[in-house]
Amino acid sequence: MTRDELQRLITLIVSELSAAQTQRASRCACHAVTAECCPNRLQGVIDAGATRVGVLATGGAPQSVASMIDHTLLKADATRQEIEHLCREASQFKFATVCVNPVWVATAARLLNGSGVGVCSVVGFPLGATTGDVKAYETRRAIYDGAREIDMVINVGALKSGDLRVVERDIEAVASTCRECGALSKVIIEAALLTDDEKITACTLAKAAGADYVKTSTGFGPGGATAADVALMRRVVGAEMGVKAAGGVRDLDGLKAMVAAGATRVGASAGVKIVQQARGEKPTATPSGY
Repeated sequence: MTRDELQRLITLIVSELSAAQTQRASRCACHAVTAECCPNRLQGVIDAGATRVGVLATGGAPQSVASMIDHTLLKADATRQEIEHLCREASQFKFATVCVNPVWVATAARLLNGSGVGVCSVVGFPLGATTGDVKAYETRRAIYDGAREIDMVINVGALKSGDLRVVERDIEAVASTCRECGALSKVIIEAALLTDDEKITACTLAKAAGADYVKTSTGFGPGGATAADVALMRRVVGAEMGVKAAGGVRDLDGLKAMVAAGATRVGASAGVKIVQQARGEKPTATPSGY
């Protein structure tokens, strides 16, 4: 990164932080992200990406619900049988992808071949505390095995240390590899570990690195997705990028809240339950764990 490029990033981040300070000054006491309370609070989100917001705020077709969900199983003790079951469910309900650990990518890609369901995998997961070159290799290998979307965890420690160059290079290592290979890149900022200013910085760096999405959480941190974080992330990245809410989205109401705040994708282990609720059916599935 050249001095001019670093200065450009700093200017972008300062601009976003200034805008956030102005927004905070005008907040009401409720701190909600709803249309019912202080409806103008969502206007900035709508202005930033109106075509991406509110698709399911007042309902939605079950298929449109399924197509927003990454059907997820990332627990360490997931068995082959559980992964196979995950893929059968994904094929049946037509989720956007299954999201699995790298060791299961080839299996999932084989099982889902021709189904229209993609395979998403994770990189630097769940801590983000590996180097950029290792994340780039991990990305390339997952894509080779059949992944078409990559969810990478940023170097959280570097971000909190103020090492912007390290974080930008970390994201770029994965995002550039994804672009070369025709895959989507999603950047997990692990929002529960960050201040609002750090969330803004992380999203700005992801946008500058050319990532396709920002994502709230791994599901293994101290907290999951919140509507407030999704709304903040949407405002920062605008309409050009996707926002993925992940961690703690357990039912249809939870999904609707995330979409109303600006999410375009949701990662959930409760995908079947959510679609059944959207259909008006009694849920029969038990989530297998994030």
